[in-house]
Amino acid sequence: MRLLITGITGFVGSHLAELALAQGAEVYGACRWRSNTENIDHIRDRLHMIEADLRDVSSVREMLETSQPEAIVHLAGQSYVPTSWHAPAETLGTNAIGQVNLLEAIRHRGEPFPRVLVVGSSEEYGLVQPRDLPVTEETPLRPLSPYAVSKVAQDFLGFQYFRNYGIPCIRARAFNHEGPRRGEVFVTSNFARQIAEIELGRHEPVLHVGNLKARRDYTDVRDIVRGYWLLLQRGEPGEVYNLCSGRAWAIQEILDFLLSQSIARKIEVREDPSRLRPSDVPVLYGSADKIRRITGWEPAIPFEQTLKDLLDYWRARLRRMPG
Repeated sequence: MRLLITGITGFVGSHLAELALAQGAEVYGACRWRSNTENIDHIRDRLHMIEADLRDVSSVREMLETSQPEAIVHLAGQSYVPTSWHAPAETLGTNAIGQVNLLEAIRHRGEPFPRVLVVGSSEEYGLVQPRDLPVTEETPLRPLSPYAVSKVAQDFLGFQYFRNYGIPCIRARAFNHEGPRRGEVFVTSNFARQIAEIELGRHEPVLHVGNLKARRDYTDVRDIVRGYWLLLQRGEPGEVYNLCSGRAWAIQEILDFLLSQSIARKIEVREDPSRLRPSDVPVLYGSADKIRRITGWEPAIPFEQTLKDLLDYWRARLRRMPG
């Protein structure tokens, strides 16, 4: 398979690239010229890298001409919810318009179309009521952030281009996923980095937190990308699939587990008001029954192992960085 991964230098993109190479795929990766390539440096000599900006139509067309993919996993975009509150227009433009440009370039190239995996988010479900749990693909979408609105737009654009033009778009709604190489702005990774910094004596023994009461459905990123790979093979074009564990972890539980793995003697936990979101759903967890029926996928890595690996990742990375 000739696979094109947009956003290959990111957290998920780098893990998907590893998996695809292991499966024997010829992997092309699209990224902007200023992208940090740290996540893929260990496999870069096995990748075909293309500089592209999805906001530039001509750049997108050149990307497709160079890669001529049989399948595309679209991961590029603005992926941090709090940023979308400060930059809503940029988030919508990057995510929605970037995907329009990709799908239009595919349409203009003509058949045979590549299979396209449009990667959405559980954030699309937004204001989930207790009666909606566990969340299925039929749960109403009530997005609560500009980021979530942009992902709904991407989701529905995938459906529209399948129905109108026959482009085989498969849609995925991934719930929270974590693991090594996760960006430090995300809650679990931020906790792990703070703990690793304290262990190295680079930070006072105070860990800053936001809302610890929220409960979320977490899966290891390596399981998530395996689900994406299976959907490329067996997913039904036009359909949407949840990828999730079916269990809700309280942020407090995650913090407690990470602290239990620390070699630091005592760490004070202190709430930081700047880390609180304007809106937050108390509980969110989903059902993966649909993807399980189609592909047999289910998470295999215990989340406790995910958290251990994430903490070890930060310990190793910080040791390589100047103090």
